[in-house]
Amino acid sequence: MKSFLLAFALLALASSLASAFDPSPLQDFCVAVDDPLHGVFVNGKFCKDPKLAKAGDFYFSVKMPGDTNNPVGSNVSAVNVDQIPGLNTLGISAARIDFAPYGQNPPHTHPRATEILVVLEGTLLVGFVTSNPNNTLISKVLNKGDVFVFPIGLIHFQFNIGKTKAIAFAGLSSQNPGVITIANAVFGSDPAIDPGFLAKAFQLDKKVVEDLQKKFWMDSN
Repeated sequence: MKSFLLAFALLALASSLASAFDPSPLQDFCVAVDDPLHGVFVNGKFCKDPKLAKAGDFYFSVKMPGDTNNPVGSNVSAVNVDQIPGLNTLGISAARIDFAPYGQNPPHTHPRATEILVVLEGTLLVGFVTSNPNNTLISKVLNKGDVFVFPIGLIHFQFNIGKTKAIAFAGLSSQNPGVITIANAVFGSDPAIDPGFLAKAFQLDKKVVEDLQKKFWMDSN
């Protein structure tokens, strides 16, 4: 009886601690305002009357392949709350990723979601890097039917190492996982980060950084 009461008390304590945390944000930041008339609703979108819901609110198709004719040779077709309104507040989204031969989904991170990837066609080299100070690369070659997980917030990538196209589907643990492509964010920011600072940070010649900034800024504009 004492063991049962102790276990019950521990579960109750864990539950109370869990409910004490703020919900995970669904945007990059939320600046507080005193006047709600000049504010926006966060952590989801406004909800329609449930009586007015229809099948289309919970449906979207990604049966058509994405255009991989671009510098990285891949295309991500996102399926989040913007495509399926019924995902609102459900904490999940998905994506179809198409790869040209030797195409890649370059190093990026999802600030609000863990990702689970399943390969439908082709062969992918995938991996993620752990946080400082170890920065350990954990990677694996995936074939059709293989599944791999990328923990929330960690930099990860996928690379089609085959001579034919590849297709993968990803599930993400947020209706709005966000994505930060590392090279685009660092070298393609607007306004640009000081090239002298980046040259020192990456131990590169300043001219190399300026060339990279010019390239990535043109690609994103």
